[in-house]
Amino acid sequence: MENFPIDKENIPVHIGIIMDGNGRWAKQQGKKRTVGHSEGLVSAKRIVKAASDLGVKYVTLYTFSTENWKRAEEEVSFLMRLISKHLKKEMDFYIQNGIRVVHTGDLAGLPDYLQNEIMSVVNETAAFEHTTVNLAINYGGRDEIIRAVRKWCDSHPEKCADEGTMLNEETLVEYMDQPSIPDPDLIIRSAGEKRLSNFLVWQCAYSELYFSEKLWPDWEADDLYDAIKSYQHRHRKYGA
Repeated sequence: MENFPIDKENIPVHIGIIMDGNGRWAKQQGKKRTVGHSEGLVSAKRIVKAASDLGVKYVTLYTFSTENWKRAEEEVSFLMRLISKHLKKEMDFYIQNGIRVVHTGDLAGLPDYLQNEIMSVVNETAAFEHTTVNLAINYGGRDEIIRAVRKWCDSHPEKCADEGTMLNEETLVEYMDQPSIPDPDLIIRSAGEKRLSNFLVWQCAYSELYFSEKLWPDWEADDLYDAIKSYQHRHRKYGA
């Protein structure tokens, strides 16, 4: 898609990214997996900056899934500390680029120090309006749906107990983690895998999908541009 210019009038409003391939990248470099995760966050910053410069309003980054707890304890511990450290040191980046940070996922399931860091950054960037970066940490699409139903039941116990009351799509959406963020127009996955892996299961119903062979730490702005160009050459019919 290199020869085609980006249509600035047709930029996806919301892009979701499955940042895959950090471990494989590290293995190819003869380095520890932890090095790959560190490089993956550097790449994430590059791509967020490129997306923000294009005017993308929302970027959701699949940072740590509910399934990632199955990994080795040492790797999980490193990831928790890495995410916390990264959130702290990037405040100037958020300020300079007007980036609001929000969180999606089961916050209560994270270590206290990471919960505190996430909420601190969320609160400190709440007034920024250029681009919203939605960090999916301890997130699973099915888990989000279950939690949304439970929140609805907690808020409407009389309706939840009434078998004749039907819960509809519009009502349930209000209880999702980030109901104000529109469904993703485009979902990107790096590293050659062609599946969604429990990412934004509810929200991706009509998302365009883009799969890249390139490992996530190697992603540059041009890779994002190619994904957006691919999106712009598709005709979205929404079942019509």
